[in-house]
Amino acid sequence: MNPTGYREYRTPGLACSWTAALPPGAGQFVQRVLPDGCVDLLWTAGGIVVAGPDTGPMPAVMRPGEEIAAVRFAPGTAPPVLGVPADALRDGRVPLRELWGGEADRLAAAVAAADDRRAALVAAVRGRMGPADPLVGPVVAGLAEGSVRDVADALGIGERQLRRRSLAAFGYGPKTLQRVLRFQRALGLARAGGPLAEVAFAAGYADQAHFAHEVRDLAGEPVRNLL
Repeated sequence: MNPTGYREYRTPGLACSWTAALPPGAGQFVQRVLPDGCVDLLWTAGGIVVAGPDTGPMPAVMRPGEEIAAVRFAPGTAPPVLGVPADALRDGRVPLRELWGGEADRLAAAVAAADDRRAALVAAVRGRMGPADPLVGPVVAGLAEGSVRDVADALGIGERQLRRRSLAAFGYGPKTLQRVLRFQRALGLARAGGPLAEVAFAAGYADQAHFAHEVRDLAGEPVRNLL
């Protein structure tokens, strides 16, 4: 059981926003964060940090008394807000002040003083949101159905350009993005209780062994342990 009281909120324009808090008397808690193609902006009393996108499992440590308010960007939507390409943040935990300078410190102070810290962070992010690369939606949809070459051909661009724009938007090349999105799709089906062989087929894996190998690679442990 997760003792942090994690709560997720539907938030138009974002993948979600969320909060968590570990009571002062609790022990330290470590959460395994799995690759999902998203980027998170997390406020704590120590400041604001940008997390992800990840290519493997990352431990997230919460300490007693710690509170978090956060927003989660859907794949490909963070760069216009943060002002840097997503591959500059891949597998990183970067203080926002490295990207925004003193504005990040002022935002952290404003969120700390707000009655609803999550809402304050959401409002600040929305004030900076701009259009994502127009390829984001078609790439995500296309990779769910076909190969990288199929997607490039459908978009009328070369595979090299597709890779360059995917790195900037998602933090991954299209092949890695496809793996991550398929992995998350399979986890959703498995958590719903589907037999693993059927989950593997429905998610687009060659077979259950392929699914098991990808889970070990992206999550760091066997799928049954993960579930």
